[in-house]
Amino acid sequence: MSKSHGYRGKLSKSDIPVVCGQCHGPGDTPWRSRYGLTNVADSLMAGAHGEALRVSETGPQCVSCHGVHDILPVSDPKAPVHPLHVAQTCAKCHSNAKYMRDFDPRLPVDQYEKYLTSEHGKRNAAGDPQPATCVSCHSNHLVLKVKDPRSPVYATHVPGTCSNCHSNTKYMAQYRIPTDQYDKYKRSRHGVALLEHSDLNAPACNSCHGNHGAIPPGSAAIVAICGNCHQSNAELFEKSPHKDVFAKRNLPGCVVCHSNHLIESPTDALVGFSPTGPCAKCHRNDATDRSAPEILRLSAVLDSLHGGQAEAEQLLDHAEQLGMDVSDVRYDLKGAHEALVQSRVQVHSFRVAELAEVARPGIAVVSVARKSAQEAIHEYYFRRKGLVVSTLIVTVMAFLLFLKIREIEREEKKE
Repeated sequence: MSKSHGYRGKLSKSDIPVVCGQCHGPGDTPWRSRYGLTNVADSLMAGAHGEALRVSETGPQCVSCHGVHDILPVSDPKAPVHPLHVAQTCAKCHSNAKYMRDFDPRLPVDQYEKYLTSEHGKRNAAGDPQPATCVSCHSNHLVLKVKDPRSPVYATHVPGTCSNCHSNTKYMAQYRIPTDQYDKYKRSRHGVALLEHSDLNAPACNSCHGNHGAIPPGSAAIVAICGNCHQSNAELFEKSPHKDVFAKRNLPGCVVCHSNHLIESPTDALVGFSPTGPCAKCHRNDATDRSAPEILRLSAVLDSLHGGQAEAEQLLDHAEQLGMDVSDVRYDLKGAHEALVQSRVQVHSFRVAELAEVARPGIAVVSVARKSAQEAIHEYYFRRKGLVVSTLIVTVMAFLLFLKIREIEREEKKE
């Protein structure tokens, strides 16, 4: 107990990581490599917990999770950091509203309660140590804030973090869960927006499944979940004829037409009877299906707007290539695009009259733009013909003048 040999009596909490770091800090010795304990103290201090500890001595440090004299390896079922206990250990602080208020009052304190309702939490509580716990997503010693771009739960990293388990075929086989979700998500409209374009507003796994209360949404909840972002679409669907039909058949709303993980950019081909279109899953294009004429009319309205817009743009491109100024007409044509976007939303009402009403202004704009482009093209060729005729007349006149001059010159020579 000699202080000259490094003995310390009662340690302050802020000193604990320093003391633990004497063995569990930087450096690589055979026993550290064997137990995988290199530099964990520094990792603690570099994360959110270390930041909290620098703010207050009551912040979390090594013994908060591992204990003091009764430290056990993670693999020991009695250890507070064993997979079956780690969520409760984290909850000692993170479910304490008074304690958390001193560090970040914005942080929720119901994560553990939500975790217990999740598929992960239910299996964990039943004695299965394999489902995800807090450290599976947040890490253990280097716990970083959600908004830290280095964090495994930062928005652009969430799909990859979930994929650590959910793309492992051997690991997921025991739960009979497919492992292609991440591959599909990466190719989806959502995945491209988040992972390739870094659009932090794009949904990741937790946007639909939840984070702490992660659980696959039930069929009845799909529309509400998608409606968090696609509010207008959801409101129209709730009033549509499909709402009650889908509910009776327990069909998962939006997923029926748009899929779940592999959500592609919607096109007008989704409405109609194309072999790969969703309508053909339930409907038949014949006299036995009373909805078939309605589906065809919905498709026709979208085609008239989309096809008309494409035709008008081609005509305007041609007019511009001829050198005609159609910039004002092209600007006005933007109104058709806006009407097309609104029409694609309105189609979720599945009522032709309502769709036609929304599409009508756009169709009118397309008609005007097409006519203006045709007039510009006609004017160009009219001018070209006029130029040819004028040039011919001038040439003839010049030739006649030349002949007259020659005639005058000959008469002068005779005199």
